[in-house]
Amino acid sequence: MSYLLSILLRRTILLSIASSAPAKRWSPWQSLEFAGGQQVPRHRKTSPVMANMVEDSQDDRLSKLPDDVLLNIVERLGIVDVARTTVLSRRWKQIPAILSKVVILAGSFEPKHEDWSKLTPDDIVRANTTVLEATRSILERRAGSLYPIHLLRMQFYLGDESILIGQTVANAIATQKVDSAEFTILTKVRKKCTKNELLIYGKQFMSFFDSCPNAFGGLARLTLENLRLGESGFPKIFSICKQLEFLSLYECDMGIKSLLEVEHPQLSELVIVCGRFERVDLKWVPKLTKLKFNVFRSRDDPFCLGYVPLLQTVSIINVAFTWHKMLKLSELLGNSAISNLSLDFKSEKIWVKPEGRRQLLPVFHKLRIVNWINIAEECDLTWTMFLLHGAPNLKELHILVRNHQCEMITGKRRELPVVCKEKDKGLEWEPSASDFKHHNLAELGIYGRFHAADKLVRFARDVVEAAVNLENIRLYKSPVCVRCKHMLKEWTFEETSWLSYEFSKEIPSHVRIHFPSLGQVF
Repeated sequence: MSYLLSILLRRTILLSIASSAPAKRWSPWQSLEFAGGQQVPRHRKTSPVMANMVEDSQDDRLSKLPDDVLLNIVERLGIVDVARTTVLSRRWKQIPAILSKVVILAGSFEPKHEDWSKLTPDDIVRANTTVLEATRSILERRAGSLYPIHLLRMQFYLGDESILIGQTVANAIATQKVDSAEFTILTKVRKKCTKNELLIYGKQFMSFFDSCPNAFGGLARLTLENLRLGESGFPKIFSICKQLEFLSLYECDMGIKSLLEVEHPQLSELVIVCGRFERVDLKWVPKLTKLKFNVFRSRDDPFCLGYVPLLQTVSIINVAFTWHKMLKLSELLGNSAISNLSLDFKSEKIWVKPEGRRQLLPVFHKLRIVNWINIAEECDLTWTMFLLHGAPNLKELHILVRNHQCEMITGKRRELPVVCKEKDKGLEWEPSASDFKHHNLAELGIYGRFHAADKLVRFARDVVEAAVNLENIRLYKSPVCVRCKHMLKEWTFEETSWLSYEFSKEIPSHVRIHFPSLGQVF
C-alpha cells in the first residue's frame, strides 16, 4: 500500500511542480526558503484545475493521511522531490523539518550518463555545490526540531565544498539528535588513479578531516576511495572516528607494501578493496562481525586476525598471479570461529590449499554457510570436498562454476609471465577417511552453464554420498553481472528435462532436483 501511495504522491508532486514552474531557472531548494516564510518566485499562469490542486492540496487525500504514514511515503522519494513537496500546501512545508531519513547523494545531481567517466569537472563542481545547498537547506532548517534524524547519509566529492558540508553536518550532530550518520567521499578520478593522484587526494582528505573532526567523530559509516595517506593517517581516523561501525576502503593505503593496524572498539564491518597493503593486522576489533577482502597483492597472508571474538562472516575475492601463495584457511582464520565463508576466484587460479579435518575443525566447527564462487570451468571439483570434511555443522553449500569473461584475464594479457596457466595446480587432496559421512548439510546449490554437465553431476554425487541427510539440490543458471545482463535467460523445458535425466543417473531418487529462477543480476 505504501509503495502505491508513494507512486501517487510522486505523480501529484511532479504534476503540481510542472504546472506551477517559475519562468526563470528554479532550484528545488528555493521551495525550502519559501517554506520558511520568504517570497515565492512568480509562477507562470496555471490551468484552473492545477491551480486548485495546489491551493487546495491541504484537503487532498494524501494530506489527510496520518503523519507517520505520510512521512513513510515521502521518505521513499529522492531528496529533490522531497524539497518540491513544500510547494503543495502549508502542511507539506513542514515535511523537511520532520524527516527521519535525510539522504543527500551527489549522484542525484549529476547528468545522467551510462558511463560515470564522462562526467566533466564542471559536472562534479555543480553536483557538489548542489549537495552543499541541499545540506544547508535541510539541516539548518531543522534547528530546534524535536524530531530525531534516524539516518543521515551524505555522498559528495572531495573538493572545496567538502569542508562546508562537513561543518554543516557537524553542527547538526551537535545540536540535533542524529542516530546514524555516514559519509561516502568520492574522488574526481574514480578508477585507475596515478600515484600522484592518490597522493594529492590523500592530502586533500586529511586537510578536510582535520577541519571537521566533530563531523567525523559522529560518523557510524565511512566509505573512502583512492587515498594514499601518511603513516599517521589511519591511526588518526581510528582515533577520531570513535563511533565508526562500518569502514570501506577502495584503493586506499599508506604506500606500497604498507602495514595497516586496526584497533577500534566499535567497528563491526570492514571492507578493503585493492590497495597496496602488504598486510592488514586486525589487532583489537572486539565488535567486528564482517570482513571482506577484495583483491590483494600481498605475497603472504593478506590479513592477520588478532582479537576478533565476534567475527562471523569472511569474504575473500582475488585473482591469483604467480607470486601469490596458496592460502591455508586454518592459518589465515586461526583466531576465529566463523559461520559464513565466501571465496571468489574470479575464474582464475585457485588460491586455497586443501587441508585435513584435524587442521580445519578448530576453525570451522561453527561454519554454517559456504560459497565457492567463480571456479573456472576447466578446474576439477573434487578438492572442494575438503571443506565439507572440516566443517561438521555446515548447513548450506553453494558453488558457482563458470568462465566469467567480464572479469577473467583474456587476450594477450594471458601470455604475461605473471598469469597462471594451470588454474587447478596444487589442489591434490585425499580424504582422511573413505567412509566419511556428513549429517547436517541440508542445502546444495549449483550455479553454472551446464553445457558439460558430467563434472557437476559427479560433484553432486560426491556430496550426496557424504551428506546422508541431504534431500534437495537446486540448480541455477549461471548468474550475470551488469555488463553481461543481456545473457540472463531462464530455464527451458528441454534443459530441465535433460538435466533431470543426467542427474537421476547418479543421484538417489530420494534427493529432489529443483530448477529455481535466478531472478536477479549479481
